[in-house]
Amino acid sequence: MKTILVTAYAINPFKGSEDGTGWNWVLQIARFQRVIAITRKNNQQHIEKYMLLNNNELYTKIDFHYYDLPKWASFWKKGSRGALLYFYLWQLCIVFWIKRKSFIFDIAHNLNFHNNWLPTFLWALGKPTVWGPVGHHDSIPKPFIQPIYGTREYLFDLLKSFTKLLMRSIDPFFHLAIIKCKTILSINSSGKKVLGNLDKIKLVSAIGSERPKEFNGTSNFALFNVLSVGRFVPLKGFDITIKAFAKFYHTLPSAVQDTVLLTLVGKGPKLEILQTLAKDLGIAHRVKWISWVEKNEMARLYQQSSIFLFPSHEGAGMVIPEALSYALPVICLDNPGPGELIDESCGIKIKITTYDQTVNETARALNTLFVDTTKRSTMSEMALSRFDNVFDWDRKGEFIQEIYQKI
Repeated sequence: MKTILVTAYAINPFKGSEDGTGWNWVLQIARFQRVIAITRKNNQQHIEKYMLLNNNELYTKIDFHYYDLPKWASFWKKGSRGALLYFYLWQLCIVFWIKRKSFIFDIAHNLNFHNNWLPTFLWALGKPTVWGPVGHHDSIPKPFIQPIYGTREYLFDLLKSFTKLLMRSIDPFFHLAIIKCKTILSINSSGKKVLGNLDKIKLVSAIGSERPKEFNGTSNFALFNVLSVGRFVPLKGFDITIKAFAKFYHTLPSAVQDTVLLTLVGKGPKLEILQTLAKDLGIAHRVKWISWVEKNEMARLYQQSSIFLFPSHEGAGMVIPEALSYALPVICLDNPGPGELIDESCGIKIKITTYDQTVNETARALNTLFVDTTKRSTMSEMALSRFDNVFDWDRKGEFIQEIYQKI
């Protein structure tokens, strides 16, 4: 058994998204190795509280440490403002802090933030280094953002992509990290391409989930409930969700229109725009809006749904493994993100062509799964199989153990 030194900027077992994945990755590493886990001080109270409330023998193999930049080097950071600069400096300075602590370990692993445009410095510790999983989002195509959300949103998205490209181009430490790291984990093929398509770059989704204990494996409801979950921002493609559902709804005979429902779970700055869109398209009475809910309530919503619709442009899709774990067939865009998280056995991937054609194809996919109940049932069974083989957290642990063994 070896010792892995893990730096994870975001770990909080009470949260989802990156904080939750950070926690689960550390637990999975501890299944096979000893772990020295270093994170921010603001995560300490949550980690210690969770460990008190939830017994786990793996805790005996994890030694948590907490590090923050000194006040004089971080006085300018307020909440999320300046978070990326803080993260960059945190990664740089933590190397000197680790050296002063004289930790004894075999492999260094920079676990998160999940981005592939800010470097890791752990290779400077002189041990074999694993970097990632690191994330990557491609730019949102102009026709998929400007007509709905305006030129300002389009330019802002373009600016973010340009900034990432610039950082990858001008930062010598970024290129040094690629050279020095023994293995780099990328969450999608697009991210691997950006990093150079090297043999040392391995593809693995950063996300996972657990089989819900309260789910009996069936979701048979008379109501055809289409579920979509996420922040109401342009990246998530909720405009496609609403337009496709509207097209699907208006092609149905009036006698069955009341048997379909679109449930949207989330919140965000584009809520009003999306609600207006649903109203203008004549489906406001068939759209159910729900703000963020507790985990047990979210479980109930999954179980009451028929399919999961997620036409997001992002490079990942944290909610897809959860949807699959509840046997929900998934409809998503065929992109280096959600499109690489499913296959044809458990969902339908929509080719990205023109905006209108993409909406039409999504509507057609909804109709297919509404009409063809046999196909939907088969996809439901395969959704569970896909989850077990790819997204169960234990599979992630076995994957990273293989990486360490090769090193």
